[in-house]
Amino acid sequence: MIREQLETREDEMLAPQAARSRASKGRRRPEPLDPIRPMFQRDRDRVIHSKAFRRLKHKTQVFFAPEGDHYRTRLTHTLEVSQIARSIAKVLRLNEELTEAIALGHDLGHPPFGHAGERVIDKLVPGGFSHHEQSLRIVDVLENDRQGLNLSWEVRDGIARHSKGKHGLPVGAPPEHRASTIEGQIARVADIIAYVNHDIDDAVRAGVLRTDDLPASAVAVLGTSSSLRINSMVTDVVTETLGGGLTEIRMSAPVLQATLDLREFLFQAVYENPRATAEFEKAAGLLGGLWDQLRQRPGQFLDQVTIDSEGLDAAARDFLAGMTDRYAVSLFEDLFVPRSWSV
Repeated sequence: MIREQLETREDEMLAPQAARSRASKGRRRPEPLDPIRPMFQRDRDRVIHSKAFRRLKHKTQVFFAPEGDHYRTRLTHTLEVSQIARSIAKVLRLNEELTEAIALGHDLGHPPFGHAGERVIDKLVPGGFSHHEQSLRIVDVLENDRQGLNLSWEVRDGIARHSKGKHGLPVGAPPEHRASTIEGQIARVADIIAYVNHDIDDAVRAGVLRTDDLPASAVAVLGTSSSLRINSMVTDVVTETLGGGLTEIRMSAPVLQATLDLREFLFQAVYENPRATAEFEKAAGLLGGLWDQLRQRPGQFLDQVTIDSEGLDAAARDFLAGMTDRYAVSLFEDLFVPRSWSV
């Protein structure tokens, strides 16, 4: 079979530390192997063709409904993460298709309105909310009429462990907090490389900050432009990981610190600045209102199977987190904004 030829090519070309499709721990539900596509290639295709992936184009990355064609959305962020991750995997001779499948699926569970939306839903949902757990729920349960995508264990593991949070480490995290495959660890570091650079670019475009405002120490290490900084980070990851014998994804201490300094700067200057806080309050009111209405009208909006098996809160969480920005605004208007009578 063609698939077997491709699996043999993996054995011949990939580094010993790379994940092999034929050595996968398998899927949650056994199914026949594809005659052409190896396991991880098939996973990548399933993610791309999912409804949740398509909805990312109308979900905010940082700026709500920006008036401009060049601001990032959650979809373009995902594509940038995928590109960076594949670049690293290719040089290290790791499994590019596994890396890409994880990168493309890592934010499927992100709610509307970016970071603000996630913070709001985390307060609304009993027990809290995290987008990486919701991403895994989407691929395991919600997609494909509640059949899930039935992805491989390795892709699911990478999606579940990609998130770092405000203070988490992109590399060097304890084993229980990082992906079991080195490909999954690549997706984790590629995520921060992508967003600390493109969020700076978007914030400058929006007039929220100037490039001169960036921490001088970080700029001195990484470079004065997004392209230079991305190149510095990627080169450092490749060099340090190879130097460490491909046992885990690594960054040198100076580059890691500069990257964390940029992330801390972004939280202070962009994600938590007064303008962002004002938008956060709007998102809180909108999503909070929808949360109450959804729970009051479950038969109109929510999935009855989820209500019966997991409860009303789980069904409302799934519906709210799955919304795009524009659908959330439109539904809020329908439910809360009076309409004039027509004759």
